[in-house]
Amino acid sequence: MISEDVVSVAVVTSRSEAEIIAGLLRSYGLKVGVSADDAGQQEPQLQLNGVHVYVAPGDEAEAREILSASGQ
Repeated sequence: MISEDVVSVAVVTSRSEAEIIAGLLRSYGLKVGVSADDAGQQEPQLQLNGVHVYVAPGDEAEAREILSASGQ
């Protein structure tokens, strides 16, 4: 999902943590994507680059502010 249409606002070690962050951002009305290279959650040890949480470039500042306020 890496593209010029999205920016990564968080990189974490597990899909579960990424989904919690995504849920937080979604609760503020942001559209969020999660990308993990873990073979559909069957091989989490394959996540050598971490799990990324993406938002639209126009939402980046708001997303980072939300994450900062929440201690992420």
